[in-house]
Amino acid sequence: MRSWIARRTLRAFAKRYGYDVSYLEMMLNASPSAFFKFAPLMKAAAHREAVPIDASFAAKIVGALAEDCGPCTQLVVDMALEAGMPKDQIEAVLRRDPRAMNEATTLGFRFADAVVRRAAEQEDEFRDAVRAEWGQKGVIDLTLALQMGRMFPMVKAGLGYAKECRRVAVGGNNVDVVKQAA
Repeated sequence: MRSWIARRTLRAFAKRYGYDVSYLEMMLNASPSAFFKFAPLMKAAAHREAVPIDASFAAKIVGALAEDCGPCTQLVVDMALEAGMPKDQIEAVLRRDPRAMNEATTLGFRFADAVVRRAAEQEDEFRDAVRAEWGQKGVIDLTLALQMGRMFPMVKAGLGYAKECRRVAVGGNNVDVVKQAA
């Protein structure tokens, strides 16, 4: 019964976002035990307690970009739009253009980018700035957003399903994604 509900939920998710969930279906079929241990991470990926939507999704997009070639990043972009993040802010994160970001987006982006690049001094600087703005809960929010944004593309790749690269679009408009600073 539990597997039937999970399959139905996965199909609904795939339809809603136009996202290929075959790697999750394979996991459910081959190792239901693994799937049901992994499934709660989906709820953890949605955690946001203290930071604004723009900061949270900036971190999620940075995480997805660090590990993905398009489909998972597109999923995060679609979820950001659905959550109410403005298109221009999403595009600014995808282009790595802090000048076009609002304050919340900039702080979420800079913190996540510093962590992904393992830039120790910047990590501390931006962690302190996040803490000053949103408290320790804000640091937790952005850390989870970043790392969960990375988790799903890595699982997909590890299982052999990350074979597709594609352009990322925001509201139907393709965006030239910049993966790392020049």
